[in-house]
Amino acid sequence: MEPNPLILPPLSTSGEVITFYSYKGGTGRTMALSNIGVLLARQQNATTPVLMIDWDLEAPGLHHYFPDPHQDDRPGVLELFEACREQLQRRRNGLAAQDDEALAHEVLAAVGWEQYVSRVDQGSQLYLMRAGRFDDSYGERLAAMHWEELFNSCPALFRCFGERLSRHFRHVLVDSRTGRTDSAGICTTLLPRKLVVVFTPNRQSLEGVQALVTRATVYRRSHEDEQRPLLVYPLPSRIEMGDSAQRSQWRRGDERQRILGYQPSFEALIRDCYGMQQVSLESYFDEVQLQQTRIFAYGEQVAVRLDQGGDRFSLTRTFEAFLEWLAPGYFPWQSHREIKLLASIDEARRTLEAGGGAARAVSQLLAHDLSLLGDLYRREGKLRPALALLEEGLVLRQRGLGEDHPDTLSSKTRLAAALRQQGKLEEALFLDECVVEARERLLGAEHVDTLAARSNQAITLGQQGRVAEALAIQDAIIDAYVRLLGPEHLLTLSAKAARADLLLLRGDLEHARNLQEQVLAARKRLLGAEHADTLRSKTALAHTLLRMQELDAARSLLEAVLHAHLRRLGPEHPESATAREQLTDIHLQLGIPPGELPLVHELHQNAAMDDYGDALALSGRSRGQHPANGLWARSTDELMALDGYLSSPRPPSR
Repeated sequence: MEPNPLILPPLSTSGEVITFYSYKGGTGRTMALSNIGVLLARQQNATTPVLMIDWDLEAPGLHHYFPDPHQDDRPGVLELFEACREQLQRRRNGLAAQDDEALAHEVLAAVGWEQYVSRVDQGSQLYLMRAGRFDDSYGERLAAMHWEELFNSCPALFRCFGERLSRHFRHVLVDSRTGRTDSAGICTTLLPRKLVVVFTPNRQSLEGVQALVTRATVYRRSHEDEQRPLLVYPLPSRIEMGDSAQRSQWRRGDERQRILGYQPSFEALIRDCYGMQQVSLESYFDEVQLQQTRIFAYGEQVAVRLDQGGDRFSLTRTFEAFLEWLAPGYFPWQSHREIKLLASIDEARRTLEAGGGAARAVSQLLAHDLSLLGDLYRREGKLRPALALLEEGLVLRQRGLGEDHPDTLSSKTRLAAALRQQGKLEEALFLDECVVEARERLLGAEHVDTLAARSNQAITLGQQGRVAEALAIQDAIIDAYVRLLGPEHLLTLSAKAARADLLLLRGDLEHARNLQEQVLAARKRLLGAEHADTLRSKTALAHTLLRMQELDAARSLLEAVLHAHLRRLGPEHPESATAREQLTDIHLQLGIPPGELPLVHELHQNAAMDDYGDALALSGRSRGQHPANGLWARSTDELMALDGYLSSPRPPSR
């Protein structure tokens, strides 16, 4: 560390403040901040200035991760704000009134932050502001520091302090006090743009951090001077990787043990705080769980310095995965696949802007990633950005590869699916017909790629109300598959499921039901009772039975679907939530009061019968038609995979 005053030029663009908070001690919060600080300072060839601030003044410890015996008498946070208090008192005695923000900047300029910061890594631009000078008067001086009074004397002080540091440091990492204290409120509510809440899987830790997040977001929304974004990143810590049962129980929840689960709890919290209808942290928590290791247990070790290999068992890999969300500012509800594609697209765009001889190859890599991301957004129902991405990818492929290249045809197919989902059927049909014409000319009328393209054309025709034309095309497709592949090939079964959808559009419930029963029986035999396509067949058949007023049989099928999703995906996965909503609708139609509906764990214990014949026995195969129930599109995963894209989406559950 340098004995001379620190001099850092201002950044070309402002940095950001990131606060690390935990409600209880012992979560490894300071250890996590230390490792993140080291990783951030290594970025951009170790030229990224990063400042760590130890604001846990009652129990300071950040300096132990970066020891230097010559700096024990260096001033820190406490001395800085003692100086701010003194400057405010001097100005308060003056006669002229000042604007609050101007006053804050004047005070901070008079105090100067440079003397309170020291460098802690000669190999990178990593800096530390200690809690304070640990002399005999430290405890007495800390007790005399009343943070609320300081805030009231100049409410803009702490916000301006964060802004001032962000002009010189790309990242300012604040190690906050635990619990519900004035200083913790300053660190979590007034200072940061991003808030990392570190918790261990227990009720006290979870309830404490969630209450803090609620207070911070409400304050930001309700105070005119604090209308700034606050991105919240939950960070589970001390996860015992050897106990998979308890790890899953505390992540996803267990009603029998009255464990809510931290993933559904944070999903609900984020929905409430940000006014969102649907949030999934599945992909985020798949990657971000700080495992329990000896690094936690003994001493103050910086794991990323000790283990720079970063294999999948290391803390380094977990911290690096967490940074993939935190550093660029991606939301935790964005999937790992999405942020990887976004990063790849950004890199390709920068390369193209820079120019060079590899522009054609890079443009096609960009088109590939644009198509994948567009398809991902389409499946998530984000149709506007999906269309923009798919259209851009198609233009790049048309320009670089030509109209008849397989990748160009794949882009047209993806774009047609998105247009179909958005109800732009004429545009979708035009693209479908272009693909069919090209496939037939290049591959022949009965090539599997051609048949897949014709199946998509039939889907669009059916949605246009031209059901007779669509059925004629679909029947020809099925005949071809039976001759070429056999009656129970997966592609043949998908084509039959597509025909059943068309029959439902025509109102032919009986024939649709018989065909769905055949497809379900074959998929169950070939793929298993809980394969995704088997579950889609059960769901499609259940909705047909619902229209035919065979409610008991429909209920049994949907209970089987829900049980499978609960077991494979957990209670808060979107697939599970959709299945539970559908089942609740049927229970209400059967006259079962909401208070008597089975709980999730009861559905676990009393799984529905997988044998469709047993389900039919419950209903006695009663006949009738149920009005106004939406159709659920079947899966065409196998058909569309041939063209390099995924199935038509299911309609939204709400």
